[in-house]
Amino acid sequence: MSAHTTSGRISILDLQQKKAESRPITMMTAYDYPGATLVDEAGIDMILVGDSLAMTVLGYEDTVSITVDEMLHHCKAVARGAKRAFLIGDMPFMSYNVDRSESIRNAGRFIKEGRMQAVKLEGGREMVETVRAIVEAGIPVMGHLGLTPQTATKLGGLKVQAKTVDAAKRLIDDALALQEAGVFALVLEAIPAIIAEAVTKKVDVPTIGIGAGVNCDGQVLVFHDMLGLFDRFTPKFVKRYAELRRPILEALSLYREEVETRQFPTPAHSYALPKQVLEQLNGHASDVVESLTLAE
Repeated sequence: MSAHTTSGRISILDLQQKKAESRPITMMTAYDYPGATLVDEAGIDMILVGDSLAMTVLGYEDTVSITVDEMLHHCKAVARGAKRAFLIGDMPFMSYNVDRSESIRNAGRFIKEGRMQAVKLEGGREMVETVRAIVEAGIPVMGHLGLTPQTATKLGGLKVQAKTVDAAKRLIDDALALQEAGVFALVLEAIPAIIAEAVTKKVDVPTIGIGAGVNCDGQVLVFHDMLGLFDRFTPKFVKRYAELRRPILEALSLYREEVETRQFPTPAHSYALPKQVLEQLNGHASDVVESLTLAE
């Protein structure tokens, strides 16, 4: 780990150094204490408490329904579990889109209450002044371009973006505008690999790809997607590194069967009374107590 890291925590300077040295950056979502501890122990550089938790953890139909308070609840849990990774809180829909002062206050809550090191928000040049205001308030901001799920309806649904010359030029211009506004990194989602590579070469800040090819400065995936825990749909860019849903379901079903057939708990999972206690109860206990197995 580089000398820029303070108290073991990955810093923005560490991420910048990785880009400068062409060393890929790793990022993963996490939404709770056990998930954060696992991602952290695996040595992942950054943890994003993504608004994807709306769907993967809370069961919403989309990401726009989640609130700041719900996000903060999960940010706090992740912060308690991760001691090394750089932590980023995803600002939910309409928490930064209307009033600039409110945007700063909401971003500040992610740092102060949620114990995050930075926030992430979606959008291009239309978000430049908001990004600049949050950064000037002392809060690091990660940008997000390409497919922006919070406004996917406006983009025509969950589809690949920047597929035309004009759209590609706009995306590159948006990236440069966000960099000028002060973002420390950019997520590039669901865009052609060649466009993501062009953006990565154009900007000085790290780019983190998700469905954006191998030539970004880093990659991110959703925890539940890559572990095979979310089965409603699987985007093309997801690689499932494990299929954990079925073994978990099998374990739960086996537990149910063993309880229903009284195979669980066994004596090995139960507690017995010491002999002297059982003797003291003799004559005062019910038939059930009198028939209890003595402790070894």
